[in-house]
Formats: sequence, C-alpha cells, structure tokens
Amino acid sequence: MSLLISRILHAGYLFESGATRIAFDPVFENPFSRNCHAFPAVRFDVHAIAGLRLDAIFISHLHDDHCSLDSLALLDRATPLYMYCLFDELFAMLGQLGFTQVHRLALNVAVTIGAIEVTAREALDADVDAMFQVRAAGMQVLNVVDAWIADDVVAELAADGPWDMVLWPFQPMRELAVIAPSRAAPHLPGLPDDWIDQLRALAPRFVVPSSCQFVQEDWSWYNHAMFPMSYREFAHAVTAALPAIAIVRMNPGVALRLDAAGITAAPPLAWVQPIGPQEIDFDFRPAAPVPSTASIARRFAALDGAQTAQVLAFCTEGLLATYRAMELPQDSYFQQRRHWCLRLYDQQGAMRQFDYLIEGDTIALLAADANAPAVGWLTEVALSKVYAALALGESLTSLYLRVNDAVFDAAAEHDLKDADIVDDPLIRCLFNDSVGAYQAAQLRRLLHPSA
Repeated sequence: MSLLISRILHAGYLFESGATRIAFDPVFENPFSRNCHAFPAVRFDVHAIAGLRLDAIFISHLHDDHCSLDSLALLDRATPLYMYCLFDELFAMLGQLGFTQVHRLALNVAVTIGAIEVTAREALDADVDAMFQVRAAGMQVLNVVDAWIADDVVAELAADGPWDMVLWPFQPMRELAVIAPSRAAPHLPGLPDDWIDQLRALAPRFVVPSSCQFVQEDWSWYNHAMFPMSYREFAHAVTAALPAIAIVRMNPGVALRLDAAGITAAPPLAWVQPIGPQEIDFDFRPAAPVPSTASIARRFAALDGAQTAQVLAFCTEGLLATYRAMELPQDSYFQQRRHWCLRLYDQQGAMRQFDYLIEGDTIALLAADANAPAVGWLTEVALSKVYAALALGESLTSLYLRVNDAVFDAAAEHDLKDADIVDDPLIRCLFNDSVGAYQAAQLRRLLHPSA
C-alpha cells in the first residue's frame, strides 16, 4: 500500500490513495493573492485543471492564499468542499459560486472520503486556521499548513504517532518587520526556538519544507527582507539536530509515493508546468536598503478619476466613520491624544497628506493651520494600494504599507516602545472588520464579469 502526494503550490497538495483523490488548499494561479509569484516559477494548464475529478477539497482557513475563488471556480461544483472557518460569510460565498456540497469542519472530528481519512486539528490561532491529520494506505501525514502549534497540541499529536511525514511551514515570515523596517528587531539567524523540540516530539520519518512557496514582484525589496529561511538552512538545521529525520523538498508539480519502505519519485503533475530552474533558494539580505514609499508607488498603475475620488472620500469620510464605530483596545497607543499623519503617494510619487487628531474612539481631520500636538504616528502607502484594499480586498502583506518610518519627538518615541504596529489606524479601518473581502471581490467579478 502507498500514498501518492503531489505538491500544487504554496500550501496546496493532492493526495491520492487507490481511486480516492483529495486536494488541500488548492491554488492554481500564478501570481496569486495579487502579488505572490510561484517560487520556483510555474504555469498552470487551466484547461486540464478544469477536467480534474476530485473526491473532495479541504481548505484550512479563509486567507486568500488558501481559499481562492478564482482557483475553485475552475473545478466541478459538485465536488464536496470541506472548510475550517468560523465565519458564515465564506460558506455563503462558496454556495453562491455554485458548490452544492459545502461542509464546515469541526476540530478533532474525522472525515472519511473513500480510502482517505482527514481530521482537522487545532492550530495555535484556532479562530483562524487548522491543521490536517491525514491517514491513508497505512500512512499518517500531518499537514501543518502555515499554522503554529501549541505545545499541548504537539503532545496530543505525538501520542497519535507514529508519523510518516510532516508538511512543515518552514518560513518564519518577517511580515511586521517589512511594515516598520526602521523599528524592526535585528534578525536572529536560525530556526524559531520551539521548532526542533516540536519536530523531535513528532518524530516523523520525513519532513517537507512547506507553505511560503512564493516571492513578490521581481523589483520588490520584500524578496530579500520577508523570508529569512532558505531551504538549505532549514535542512541543515533540522538534520543537524535530528539526524533521523529526512528533509524532502517538493517543488510545485513534484509527486512522491510514500509507503512503509520510504519514498520514491512519481510522475509529476502534468498540469503544473515548471518554468526555468527549480532548485533555486531564497536570498535573504537583512542589510539591503529599504526603498521609499514614493518610489514603490511609482511601480503601480495610476488610478482613474473615479478610483482616486473613492480613496479620497474614504480618507476624509469613510475612514473616520469606520474608526468611530470600532472598539479601541484598552492598551491602544491611541487611547491618549495623538496626531496621526497619513501620506498617500500616487503613480508619479507625488504625496497627499492627511492629518488626524485621535483620542480613544474619537477621530477628526486636522486643518492645515490647526494648533495640534506633534506627529506621533506616521503611515505611508501608495494611493493605488488603498484603492486595491477597498475595492479588491487586497491583503495587508501586499500593500507595501509603511508605519512609523521616521523619528518623532522624545515623548512619542518613549510611548512607541510599547506600541503595536497593527494598532495603526489605517490597518484597523481597512481590515479589522472585513471577513473574506478578497473572496467577495473575486465573487463579484466571477458572477458579473462584464461589470
């Protein structure tokens, strides 16, 4: 008996046992999530994908790099779809897309599809995502997706062993560091402290460095700042500490057959077509210069008049209404009276500035000649990216938003030591109350392509 495992892209896999075929977090787009480009590069044969017959699709969570309606729209709508998600909105969207069998996954409840059993297991942030425990052909695989795991759950999983393979999210992404690069803590090389202990407890035969199989645009400084871990470093660190574990790299399209004797290569997925070299690695450069937001804004297409007007109306009206309607955390930096400066840069690199006075749940625009306190928070972003977030549901990690990349007065600098970057008013107003904004924009486009 054997289990055939094929890598699609990022966290996407195809599992096959006997006649049963199940896809996990399938994304058939390059780029996906607006600016995530497959790494290494591939193209997808969408006509062949449309002909796939799957027995089920499992989705670990609602993030657009795991649940993409553009990808799901390629597949037969009669395919049973199982999703771990706490929000009814996503299930409604999947129904509107035409899927007739949409199921909500519960933690620790096994779902049997033909010859494969899948159990959603608890991730560290159980409000967002889940992991998958897969049993088939006498094999047991833990698909961690891109979750973190609490130590008590690791102990439970270890007790469920032995594990034949773990698909492990090997990139400790520096998402907040690229939002506030001048204030980021220095990078410390090596694996996060608990990874070796967790892998030792699980003791799998094989570990696949999984998730984060993408880079941003060719010109993006994120390609040298976001991903600190290379495949080479991960393999060296794990095998040095745990020599009994074999590290297996699976590029998009690669297929492996797993059985009691080990793993053997299998024919690659014909509908995932490699482009160029595939054994490339991430190139982290912590000392690389950080480009200005103005120079980044020049990379994006100019907005038309109506689109620009939508962004400006948001900055002068919608943002204020949204902020006032939200509940501010008790430990927020903005519980005290603060001057917030928002700078938007257009395609020419020209800047528009909006100044706000914030105190607790109150916010007001400041006139140019107002007697206001010194600036205590600065947000910079491309005008086009604010539009993308508002109209297209684009996520925070692709906005190239910059926070507090400046030196303030002594009082503000003192208070900022304890401030949370995601306390940023623009981040909160764009994302705090949005559920499935990216998928909602996809659905509008799919249902009304001529609109």
